[in-house]
Parts: sequence; C-alpha cells; structure tokens
Amino acid sequence: MKQFTRAVVSAALCAALSLACTLPAYAAEGEMLEVNEDISVSADYDWTRFANDHLTLNVYNWGLYISDGSDDSVNVISAFEDLTGIKVNYTTFDSNESLYAKMKSGGASYDVIVPSDYMVGKMIAENMLAELDYDNIPNMANIGENYLGWSYDPDNTYSVPYTWGTTGIIYNTTMVEEPPTSWADLWDVEYAGNVLMFNNSRDAYAIAAKKMGLSLNPSSVEEVDDVMKELQAQKSVVQAYVMDEIFDKMEGGEAAMAPYYAGDALTMIDENPDLAFVSPEEGVNFFVDSMCIPASSKHKEAAEMFINFMCEPDVGYQNCDFIGYSTPITEVWERLDDDLKYSPIAYPSDEVMNKAEVFVTLPDDINAEMDAKWSEMKSYDESGSGWLIVVFLLGAIAISGFNIWRKMRKKVRDNY
Repeated sequence: MKQFTRAVVSAALCAALSLACTLPAYAAEGEMLEVNEDISVSADYDWTRFANDHLTLNVYNWGLYISDGSDDSVNVISAFEDLTGIKVNYTTFDSNESLYAKMKSGGASYDVIVPSDYMVGKMIAENMLAELDYDNIPNMANIGENYLGWSYDPDNTYSVPYTWGTTGIIYNTTMVEEPPTSWADLWDVEYAGNVLMFNNSRDAYAIAAKKMGLSLNPSSVEEVDDVMKELQAQKSVVQAYVMDEIFDKMEGGEAAMAPYYAGDALTMIDENPDLAFVSPEEGVNFFVDSMCIPASSKHKEAAEMFINFMCEPDVGYQNCDFIGYSTPITEVWERLDDDLKYSPIAYPSDEVMNKAEVFVTLPDDINAEMDAKWSEMKSYDESGSGWLIVVFLLGAIAISGFNIWRKMRKKVRDNY
C-alpha cells in the first residue's frame, strides 16, 4: 500500500532529484517561438525537423482530456501540426482496461498513449513501452519533482506525467437530501436506480475496498473475492455501469450521484450548478496519468517531440485551464486563475491527500482474479429470477411443441 503522506513525498523528492541529475540541462527561460496568439514554445528546439517527411502520429488519450478548440478553447493538436508539419490522428478511450485490451489485441498501432500509473507499470512489465530519449524531451525539466520517481516507473524511463487528480463522488444537490460523506453512500437503497458506478474493475474495486476499510490494492485473491461480494451487494441500487456517459447523465439530472474524477467534476459542475463534489472520508485514489510511447511505435522521435510539446508551459496551461485536471508543471499552476489554482476539487487539502492512496501494479494472479470476479459480478442477477426465465422458456417450448403435435394428430384424424 502506498499512501500520499509526507514520508512518501520526501521519498519521491529524493528520487526525483536523483533523476534530475540524469536529465539534460536546459534553461528554464529563453527565446520563445510564437505558434499562435495563445501558444509560444521554446525557440531552441528543432520543431521542424520532420516537416517534409509527411508523418502521421497516432495519439490515443482519454476522452475529453485535451484542449480541443471547443467552447472557445485553444486547439493544441492543430497548434502542434502547424508548428511541426506532423499530422496527428487523435482517438480516445474511456478506461485503462480498454486501452490495455486494444494494445494487446494488436488491432491498432499508436505512437503516444496516456495510461495511468498502475497501467504504466503493467505495460513496462510486459515490455509494451519504449524507453524515452530525454534529449528529445528537454521539457521534462518543467515537471514538478513530486511527480517523478514513483514506484511504477522509478527512473521515469518510460513515462512523462501529463496530469494528476483524485477520485470522489459527484452528486446532484436537488436529488440528494444530505450531502454524501462516505463511499458507503453509493450503496444507500434510498437512491436505488439513481446511482451510477464506474465501469472498470480497478476503480470500482477501489471504492468497495475503501468502504470496507481496506487498501485499494488487494494483497491476495481471497481479498479480491471479499471485495467483489461488496460490489455485488451494491448492484441493486446501480442504475448503470458507465464511464464517459457519466457526463451527460449527471449534467442532465438523470442520476443522483456517481463516483468520478475530480477534474471532470469541475467540468460537470460548470455545466450544471446543481452538482457538487466531495472527497469521501475513508480516502480516495490519487493518480498520475502519463504520456508513454508504445514499443511498437513507428515514429518514436516524432512521438517524443509531441510529448515535449505537451510539456511546454503555454500548452500545459491551455490543457489544464480547459479540462480542469491538475497540472504537474509548476509554472502552469502558477499561471492558473485563482478559482482553479486554489480549487479544493482540483488541488485538495492536506487532509484529503494524506489519506489518498495510489494504485500499484498488481501480480498477475490477483489481476486475473479481479477481472474474472468483475465479469461474474456484472452478470450476476441479484433478483434470482434468472432460473425462472429459463423455466418459462422451456415451458413455452414444451407448450408450443404440444400444440403442434395436437394439430398434427387432428389433421391425421381429419384425413382419415
């Protein structure tokens, strides 16, 4: 179990300082190159070395996780294309598990992906990621030391932090009489049919484990089984297991409460002021999403250029200002408006963070058990009526067969 305590921060700082010594030294300030009226980038980086190569980068990111030009935001992908001459094929996923499944299937080839901490560790263990060349990513120096040197990639050999955040409960104040304070509120029968739940095994497991007073990182197969029974007990109050669909459902008043990520909660609250967000008292998940390059990438150096661009302060500012997620780039945080910079949702208090816990990469047997029990739980029919449906179907078939036999008998008699 890894909790976000001052001891852990100190350890992370030491590791980060060690890592910093291995990275190339670049001036924090220098001559800038204007890309458009909103974005300028470091002028001492060769941004155009692939301009005549007609390259296309395949970038695979979370949904609603970049400044894309909508709602008067800046389209940072277009800015990258204009600057470098490299085209970007940008597609999205809704969970680490769907990202992993897509990668393992071999059905698509990507150059940049954005998995969360524990999935980075899993992909490293399975040789799915390429080692990064920091000569091509000098803006790694912009990343705050607190976000370097974590256990899933202790030397940041494979990953560059993109954003970070926490989980919590978003709820509709017009539908919930008492504001939720605990993960247990997602089991409250008073809100049966009005509770949404994460549609991925790791996040859902974490919530049930915290409700039970356990670590969100299971230590045994037996622990997985116990926690999954808790999720099974919740099923009768769950309206739907969803991910990105939570946006429309909560903004549209279709559900009373749901677990979700703090950065997205800010977006939903902005769209529907009746919504509010709380960090449950048992503790939350603290995560870092990182930019990585798959081992199968065909354009590794250009992919490193893309990562470097995303770490430019102007680009990081546009991203975090639009999507609401927390930035690992110190200069970006300093430039944010005070309402976001000091938001207790985007940048939680020490009280919240001291009880936060980070996902670790799990052993294969525990991962397999979690996936199996999750599928079993999702298909579980709590009403116990599944067997009745089978009986009714068999009865209908028997009655239908009897009627056909009777008609045939009648026809024989009539012919006779």
